[in-house]
Amino acid sequence: MHNANDEGKPTCELTLAEAPPINGLKLGMTSDEVLALFPGSREDVEIRSTLSGPPSKFGTSSFVITPNLYESKEKFSGMSQITLRLLDGRVSNFTIGYHGPEFSHVDKFVAKFIEGKNLPAVDQWEAYIGMDTQLKTLTCKDFEIRVFAGGPGGNLNYVLMTDLEADKKAKDRRKRAREKANAGV
Repeated sequence: MHNANDEGKPTCELTLAEAPPINGLKLGMTSDEVLALFPGSREDVEIRSTLSGPPSKFGTSSFVITPNLYESKEKFSGMSQITLRLLDGRVSNFTIGYHGPEFSHVDKFVAKFIEGKNLPAVDQWEAYIGMDTQLKTLTCKDFEIRVFAGGPGGNLNYVLMTDLEADKKAKDRRKRAREKANAGV
């Protein structure tokens, strides 16, 4: 299943449907589905004002959740904030920031992160050159996960999960708009 030898091919064949939920949070959810995980978040003035605005001309929008403000905070303990980006009303990527702990190596964070999830072992994750001890990426068929360990006490630790197809769609829209704008000059 994992074939890291073929250049340019993902090391993980998992599809978007197989992307693991993180405490119930999944790629492709609607903002309503996300807010349902955080009882009380619908009444949050900042979130309401962000979500009531129209998406950008490219169909993107984003909002931030601070888990410890809501009733479900126990379920999200250790998480400082979650930044969600949406494309056409569905979560296209999200970043979960953590309060720590401090890890001596990103592999230890990855090992903890993959516990109980259907994800490849640590050695299948690719180190980021120049940040080998802090940043690792797993590229699957339809999604990518980045895990970063750093900061005093691990206060910069984060996990970023991206829907690669949605990401490509958003980039293509921006590129087409730039080309259209340049053609009109």
